[in-house]
Amino acid sequence: MKYRWVVVALALLSASAFALSVQAGRWWTVGDVEIGPGGARRSFGDAVGMSWAGGGPRWERFGAATWGGGLIAMFVLVVLAGSLAANRVPRLAGQTALVAVATVTLAAVGFVALRPDGLPFAVSTGIYWFVAALVAGVAAAVPVVRHRKV
Repeated sequence: MKYRWVVVALALLSASAFALSVQAGRWWTVGDVEIGPGGARRSFGDAVGMSWAGGGPRWERFGAATWGGGLIAMFVLVVLAGSLAANRVPRLAGQTALVAVATVTLAAVGFVALRPDGLPFAVSTGIYWFVAALVAGVAAAVPVVRHRKV
């Protein structure tokens, strides 16, 4: 591949952004509570769960699916980057990365769409990390999938 190291960097950037988004990044804040796909926490780190927000079990399941899907996409993108760094063209890993990114996008859309009304949600950094991960993940996987053998 002509731009192999650029694609490796994009895949690692996307994997890091997925990890920050679903594991460390919080998608919304309500007062001193930070809410993300992995759950809700107070500012001093103690978990409060997500049922207090009134979103229901479907919203919590979409959050869990977004959390798990983000970690799976992160893993697949690291495999993609490692294979490219080893001077291979991992078509299957590229296709798997596209499927993982599409699946986690659908779960995240459900998580955002089912966010409960009535609370003063303020957007936090996790959503921005997620969007950056999506863009970088697609930009890393598409050249690998489209690459033709010589």
